[in-house]
Amino acid sequence: MNAPARERKKHYRACHLCEAICGVVIETHGTEILSIKGDKDDPLSRGHLCPKAIALKDLHKDPDRLRQPLKRVTNSTGENSWETIGWEEALTSAAQGLVEVHERHGVHAIGVYMGNPTVHNYGMLTHQGNLFRHFRTNNRFSATSVDQLPHHLASLWLFGHKSLFPIPDIDHSDYMLMLGANPIASNGSIWTVPDVKKRLKAVRARGGKIVVLDPRYTETAKVASEHHFIKPGTDALFLLAILNTIFSEGLDDTAHLRPFTDGLDVVRAAIANFTAEFAAQHTSIEAGTIRRIAREFATAGAAICYGRMGVSTQAYGALNQWLIQLINIATGNLDLPGGSLFTLPALDQVSTIGPGGFARHHSRVRNLPEFDRELPAAVMAEEITTPGENQIRALFTGAGNPVISTPNGRQLDDALSQLDFMVSLDPYLNETTRHADIILPPTSALEHDHYDLAFHTNAVRNTARFNEPVFDKPEGALHDWEIFTELGNRVAQRLGREAKPSIAPADIIDLGLQSGPYADQGISVQMLKDHPSGIDFGPLQPQLPARLRTKDKWIHCDTPEPLADLARLNEEFCAEKASSPDPAQAGPLQLIGRRHVRSNNSWMHNYHRLVKGPNRCTLLMNPQDIQQRNILEGSEVEVRSRVGALQVVVEASAEIMPGVVSLPHGFGHHREGIRMDIAQRHAGVSCNDITDEYALDELSGNAAVNGISVEVVPA
Repeated sequence: MNAPARERKKHYRACHLCEAICGVVIETHGTEILSIKGDKDDPLSRGHLCPKAIALKDLHKDPDRLRQPLKRVTNSTGENSWETIGWEEALTSAAQGLVEVHERHGVHAIGVYMGNPTVHNYGMLTHQGNLFRHFRTNNRFSATSVDQLPHHLASLWLFGHKSLFPIPDIDHSDYMLMLGANPIASNGSIWTVPDVKKRLKAVRARGGKIVVLDPRYTETAKVASEHHFIKPGTDALFLLAILNTIFSEGLDDTAHLRPFTDGLDVVRAAIANFTAEFAAQHTSIEAGTIRRIAREFATAGAAICYGRMGVSTQAYGALNQWLIQLINIATGNLDLPGGSLFTLPALDQVSTIGPGGFARHHSRVRNLPEFDRELPAAVMAEEITTPGENQIRALFTGAGNPVISTPNGRQLDDALSQLDFMVSLDPYLNETTRHADIILPPTSALEHDHYDLAFHTNAVRNTARFNEPVFDKPEGALHDWEIFTELGNRVAQRLGREAKPSIAPADIIDLGLQSGPYADQGISVQMLKDHPSGIDFGPLQPQLPARLRTKDKWIHCDTPEPLADLARLNEEFCAEKASSPDPAQAGPLQLIGRRHVRSNNSWMHNYHRLVKGPNRCTLLMNPQDIQQRNILEGSEVEVRSRVGALQVVVEASAEIMPGVVSLPHGFGHHREGIRMDIAQRHAGVSCNDITDEYALDELSGNAAVNGISVEVVPA
């Protein structure tokens, strides 16, 4: 029987499961969720919803989600079991374990890894400093260095701040050139663009053009004007050829940027040898096609060059992202409506947090550079297992599963078992947290309020929205910010330091809003509560040079680091045999990842509605490559790399270019000791069991998980 209307409640909030932050209306009766629908009044998402948002109910109700702290207990025979404990014991034990390692071995003996969901949950962003201010370790890591680090570096170099991202103004654009990006599957990435499929179709409907370059004919490529296969790892050659053509044919136009932009003449000279003909030898794209795209882009009314994971997580990730921005700058499409614009969010992180830095210290074993005080995640295992001063002996993980998410996950899995102590703030007993001594589970996302600090900064429109909790916090539970506060206070007590006063995240947001760019409009948390679908502050607008955070408010295009990296690129591809391989010969293959709209990294596989249907964890392989290797379609194959091998079902697909194979990211839930029932029944394999911790973008230290050389044979 339906509940009486008077007992039903409607709650307005944004889905926190990806960067699109789509507005949702959740109808409840008591503690039951009756429906989840798109919020048509949300000015950003306009009622759009993807399957992940419907699964918010599954996440909240998941019986595998931890509600109380766990303590790992090891018996006399070395077998582990888990004991449910109270918060007082959990927090005290966690603080004691961390402080003991700190006192015995120093602050750098403590490692920290923060996962991708951190940025989807504002309490973790606002309050992690309550703990980490006591442990200012050089051994900090995050998902950034297996993801978007090259974006941050390009923004730091060119615009003066790690989070000052130029956002594609898709709703007003005439031409989009997109590399290594599949926003229809990701709902945008470093680009908060809900309902992106409709927006892409609108570009073409008004006479615009979309050109996609990708080793796979992706969901986004299928709605584009044209798609070109490109060999993994050669995007920099294509981008250089585009820029070279623009310069050599006099197609550059920086009139409105010239008063505060310099260095393009240095770039012009440095890239003179990177021609369309040179790129054609290696990319699989003809020189004439490259020049045509360059001309179309430069002469379009307003154009956008955008690249994402495929061009970031490869050997030339930072060079690629720098070149993408130079193409936008050289053609005058930066700070232009319909080109790339900067947001002006109601709470402006660009004004409230530091700009970031690069190479101020280096990793102990491999001497790799930090970015924003974090080392590349690819060195985490060796920093745990290599003896010596500042060896990591204790680890804190927050909302992260690096065993699944970082290169050579098997190596890290083994390394975690060698730690003296480990604490995880996480709602699941997963492949990583199974190594923890203490697991501290926060409340469900629907049990606390939220404001999207990061994603309003990346949005296609200036909007603001505050999410009130759908359900009350259960008795005896703690929010993540309360866990950081309480744990930090216990650490302070043990170190003889002063505890930090606690202020709720909503109060921090309120202060930020009332001192932000829309303060004169009376913006506050209360105003946002009074407008639960959000407030629209309008389309993105030109803001340069005022928005720049470089010291002199100039864009200096002649960035020394990527200019120097051109030599590495030139050396590699001049040495490579330019002629195409014999198609009759079965040579090495290159592994790339892939994204699905019902998945997000490793944390979307324990919910039936998101994993139902055909097996998605298959190896996509071109029929030509399958035939050459005498492989039966639908059979199991062994995929081998330098670091190991795995077995997976092969799926023939002409949508993947010859010489390339594709595995999705985030699977591999077969390890013993985890409590994720549905994920275990759809375990799949982890592509990061064969990615290589030594495969990096040498310039940035970002993991190069795309373009890994592999061999595929019948299992």
